[in-house]
Formats: sequence, C-alpha cells, structure tokens
Amino acid sequence: MRFIRHLYQRFVSSLHELVRFGSIGLVAFLLDTGVYNLFAVVLEWGPLTSKVLAASVSTVCAYLGNRLWTFRHREQSGLGREYFLFFLLNGVALLLGVLVIGFTKYTLRVDDAFSLNIANLVGVGLGTLFRFWSYRKWVFLEATEQVPPELPEADVARAQHTFPGGAPPRISYQAWGQKTREFDRRRPRLRAPGR
Repeated sequence: MRFIRHLYQRFVSSLHELVRFGSIGLVAFLLDTGVYNLFAVVLEWGPLTSKVLAASVSTVCAYLGNRLWTFRHREQSGLGREYFLFFLLNGVALLLGVLVIGFTKYTLRVDDAFSLNIANLVGVGLGTLFRFWSYRKWVFLEATEQVPPELPEADVARAQHTFPGGAPPRISYQAWGQKTREFDRRRPRLRAPGR
C-alpha cells in the first residue's frame, strides 16, 4: 500500500511539474518562433543564425520561468552551476533544432517559410523532450532533506502530499517582510556622521 501511495505521489508531483514546464515552454516557444520568424523571414538573416538568436532569447526566458516557478520547490544547487548546466543542456537541445532546420534546408533543399517553420517545430519538440528529462536529472535536483522521522506517519504523508517531493514550503514574501520588520525593530540604528 505504501508503494502505491508513493507512486501516486510521485505521479502527481511529476504531473504538476510537467504542466508548469509546459506552460513555460509554451511562452518560450512563442518567443522562439516569433524571434525566429523576425530574423529569418522579415530580416532574411538565414535560418541557422535566426535559430541561434531566437533560442538564445527564449532560453533566458525559460530559465527564469523554470527556476522561479516550475522547479522552485527543488533544491537550489547554486545559481552558477544551474545556469551553466541549463545553458549547456539548452545548447544540446538547440543543436537538435539546428540539425532539423539544416537538414530541411540543405539536404532536402526546401527553403520556403512554411517548411522551415515546420522543421523548427519538429526541432523544438525534440528539444523539449530532451530538456524536460535533463532539467529534472541534472539542473533542478530533488530536495535531499527528508521529512524528520519523529513526525507521526499521518503528518509525513500529509507533508509529502502537500509539498511535491516532500520539499518544505518556502517562506512567503509577506512572512519574510514581517520577520525583517521584527529584526529591524530590535536592531540598533547606526547614524551617519553629522546627523
């Protein structure tokens, strides 16, 4: 019974992440496609250069959305590490997209806007599958802290159900502000010379 409950909780947690990841991905996709078409169709910069520029812009948007919303409950292993891995893995996903566009334009010799957009869509789809898997595996890691064993079994189950992956909640900005104000009231004030 515990095994089935554990599988269900992991499924629910993964489903929530997948929906959030999909939402951020949709925004990044629209940005990627819009910037790609701006450079490739309107400015006629070439499909590969346009794809690299569009992916660069959408990657920054996707990182912020995924860090601050999709995977916010996961352990933060350092901004530098996450940022580096995020962009490295996005580089691999970008390579998939560039290969599909390059294959369409240079191997199949199809270079109309519709065909290149279909190739871009296929490349983004392949890249998205790779990104979701790789972000969960290497960038936004599972929380390493477990629920303390001294809690009763019911509280443990409720905590794991309430917080995906059993991760503790983050302090809200409102609570943070209250704590800061309490600290400010107790802290002695330093005055600048001459005041």
